[in-house]
Amino acid sequence: QVQLVESGGGLVQAGGSLRLSCSASGGTFSSYAMGWFRQAPGKEREFLTAITRSGGITYYADSVKGRFTISRDNAKKMVYLQMNSLKPEDTAVYYCAATNYRYEFNIPAPNEFHYWGQGTQVTVSS
Repeated sequence: QVQLVESGGGLVQAGGSLRLSCSASGGTFSSYAMGWFRQAPGKEREFLTAITRSGGITYYADSVKGRFTISRDNAKKMVYLQMNSLKPEDTAVYYCAATNYRYEFNIPAPNEFHYWGQGTQVTVSS
């Protein structure tokens, strides 16, 4: 099974940018659809974005559409989340997630992600 480790979180001012990285090990990375979630204090975990196994199809929640971009490099076993125009309400712990998904042209539902990283903190100051 796959193990995931996020990096790249930190403190940024509103309007700034960050790029999160997620490194995968174990398993066959190209067989996993990947996603990013976040959880702010006192709130439920939010499904932000996902990408299919080959990277051909992506999904974005309305809250991040147009500001965040997911990408993957199967050769490096990496998935990235480029976050631009950050807002204070983007402050949260960000989690990388994976699912061994047999459908190439479908985005998994949030509850279909079974493997999780430990999370990385993103704090956006106003």
